[in-house]
Amino acid sequence: MTLLVLGLVLFFAPHLLPTFRPLRGRLVAALGGNENVYKAVHGAVVMTGLVLIVVGFGDYRAAGMIPVWTPPVWTQHLALTLMLPSFIVFAAMPPRPSLLRYRIKHPMLAGIKIWALAHLLANGDLGSIALFGSFLAFGVYDRISVKRRGLKVPDNPGGWTRADTISVIAGTLLWLAFLFGVHHWLIGVPVLPGVGA
Repeated sequence: MTLLVLGLVLFFAPHLLPTFRPLRGRLVAALGGNENVYKAVHGAVVMTGLVLIVVGFGDYRAAGMIPVWTPPVWTQHLALTLMLPSFIVFAAMPPRPSLLRYRIKHPMLAGIKIWALAHLLANGDLGSIALFGSFLAFGVYDRISVKRRGLKVPDNPGGWTRADTISVIAGTLLWLAFLFGVHHWLIGVPVLPGVGA
């Protein structure tokens, strides 16, 4: 699990920097005061972390997952159900007039939290707890941080919009695609036994 843990650290550390403004400022200064250089380094570290997460989790699974607890069968059904609103919320991310965006405020963080919670409930091994627990903790922390920093929230469109309809349709189609094959193709684990294999 060493690669997985290292990947999580490299992935989340840069994402947490905006909540520590003095430290971020010192890092920018150390890079010559150039924001573009800072952003390039930030992106490189995040991408390295993401690659290590993928490789590390794959190695962990191949070596034999470490059980911590056995989730009840119903958690799998709950996770499957939770992923539908997660996809719909993710689909509401584009900056356009949307009631969903206005109500949720920060769709990406909401989608991450739902996704992480769903997978955390359905997986009881150590690697999954580390992976999805980290994403859930980050989502909660960053949402609180965003609220405290007073970042601009989406405007109220005054009602349901075309963008909301598109988000619901796109999110549902993505959910169905993952349900019937994409998850197995991408992750190597079928959502429904015998479907998409």
